Amino acid sequence: MSEVREMTPYHLLGGEAVLRQLVDRFYDIMASDPLAAGIHAMHAADTAEIRQKLFEFLSGWMGGPPLFVEKYGHPRLRARHMPFSIGEAERDQWLHCMFRAMDEIPMDSALYEHLQESFYRTADFMRNQ
Repeated sequence: MSEVREMTPYHLLGGEAVLRQLVDRFYDIMASDPLAAGIHAMHAADTAEIRQKLFEFLSGWMGGPPLFVEKYGHPRLRARHMPFSIGEAERDQWLHCMFRAMDEIPMDSALYEHLQESFYRTADFMRNQ
């Protein structure tokens, strides 16, 4: 019998390989776009670990394998981001990088809009200023 798989954003995006591409492009944009200088300064020079953590988080967040939860437990996003001053400017810089990265990934317009809305809600929830 064939496996029935729910078509989650993770699967609609293209799974592991495309999600990895999105995350890598996001951090590449953050490192090179002057509009993201504020949030880039909040990150370590070596982004290998944070790239992996975002990939693992987004995998589960998008309905794919719950890699982050399996490794670290509940994400506790607000608590993990509390040490950083995150206001509207930082939220908008993060979204700018993510939306630019999304623009480079071929995807259905409905998925694009869904992810935009979901990323906005999540990024806005991270604000602590």
